[in-house]
This record gives sequence, structure tokens and C-alpha cells, in this order.
Amino acid sequence: MPLGPFRTSVCNELYEKTPFPEQCRSIRAAGWDGIEVAPFTLMTDATQLPKEARNETRKQIEDSGLKFVGLHWLTVGPEGLQVTTPDETTRKKSWEYVRGLVDLCADLRPEDQTSGGVMVFGSPGQRKTTGGATREEATRNYMEGVRSIVPTLEERGVTLLIEALPPDQCDVILSLDESAALAAEIDSPNVQTMFDSHNAVAETTPHEELVRKHFSQIRHIHVNELDGSYPRPDGGYDFKPVLQAAKDLGFGGWVSMEVFDFSPGAEKIVNEAFAYLGHEIARLH
Repeated sequence: MPLGPFRTSVCNELYEKTPFPEQCRSIRAAGWDGIEVAPFTLMTDATQLPKEARNETRKQIEDSGLKFVGLHWLTVGPEGLQVTTPDETTRKKSWEYVRGLVDLCADLRPEDQTSGGVMVFGSPGQRKTTGGATREEATRNYMEGVRSIVPTLEERGVTLLIEALPPDQCDVILSLDESAALAAEIDSPNVQTMFDSHNAVAETTPHEELVRKHFSQIRHIHVNELDGSYPRPDGGYDFKPVLQAAKDLGFGGWVSMEVFDFSPGAEKIVNEAFAYLGHEIARLH
């Protein structure tokens, strides 16, 4: 059930080894509308997922009553991926993997849709500087890689979202200002940005102001507490200003919960977070 004006979803990695159909049923039973998939939860090298398995995964999502939202944690899975390295062979291999995920994303959406699905590109470990590269060199390598897959994104109707990451996770693309500027430089409707409350922990501008400033490029919102735990009454983060800005501006994307502390258990997380966010959204003007 939509919460007010928003469609809500859950990033599935918090279910860990729970079978995928059970994940879908649990998310839907808690009230969420969609599921956002980490590719490695389907297969270590998800680009090799057979067509039959892709069809079955899509059917499991649809049969549960959920919508497929997209992919995140893109380059977690196969060993040796690094998208900003000076090593051209490794870099090209890594971007070919991302290109393969574009096809996976398109294959998991409903068969009658020719466009839809986002790919949230965070993956700090595979994006940070390495091999002696400077931040500027690593960023150039990242941009070159994104440009290389733009034709595939546009052909398959999938949108790549450049995700800003906090400095304790990564040193390449650290602010929403920077991610929005890079997306604008690439100048494709299929390359945009997104807002993540946890990743904005080091932003100096109030988060709702960032959302308003970059709203035309924001296609997705991740909600989590600043420490990466699930949204709840005693979590400490006030989600209302960001959600109010999104509501005021007519946000049409997904509000998706991504958490990093799975210890409370998936059932507790999805049920309590949905109830809390529903309470907060009901208080918006």
C-alpha cells in the first residue's frame, strides 16, 4: 500500500540467506510496494544468471504483489572488480560487468515494459581510489566508464544513478552536489542521481535543501538512520523534512529502505520501519 504520495520498497540484502520468494512475501506482507535487489543475492556473478532464472525471479516478484524497483550494490559479487583503477584491463572488465547488469535490470522488470528500473551505483570498495590514482584521475576513470555504458542504458531503458558516498566509505564522489554535476556533465536522461540519508551524514547543507536543489536529477531516495540502521522512533533522524520536500515537488520515484545492520532480524525491520515511516508521512503537510 502506498504511504501517502510515495511508493515504498526494501533493499533485499537484509534477508541474507532467506529464499527469494520468502523475501518477497515478507516485504509485501509488511506493506511495502516494491523490492530493490542486490545482484549478488541472486548469483555471485549475476550477469551469468540464466534466462530461465531471470524469468522465474521476475515471476516471483510479480506473484508476491511487489514491483521490481531496480538494482544496488552493483559491483559487489565477483572478485577483482574495480571501476576507477588505472589498470585498464581490470577497469574495462568491471564496466563490462556493469553493462551486463543493465541487461539484468531490464530483464527483471515486467515483460510488457520497455523502460524502467534504476541502478544505484554506490559500491564504495570498487569505486574508491586505488593503484596510486588521485581522486581526480579516479573520477575521470569513473566518468569514462559511465559514458561507455550510456548507449546500453538508453537502449534498454534503464537509469543509472550516481550515488554520493560519505568520506568514511569512499573518496570518489562525496557529495550530492558532485554527483549531480557529474550526471549533468554526462548529459543523458538515463544517468541521474539519488539521495541517501545515511550517505549524507557528512553533508553540510540541510538535507531537505539538497533535495530541493537537485530535485530535477533525483530519481530515487534511500531512507535509513545516519548510522545505517533501520528507520524507527528512537533512531534519531527526522525523515519529515526530506519527505516533505519530495512531496512538495511531486517526487515520482521510489522511497526505498536500505539498512546495514541486519541484527534485529528482517521481519522486525520491515514491519517496524514501515509502521514508523507511515506515521511520519502522515504528519506531512
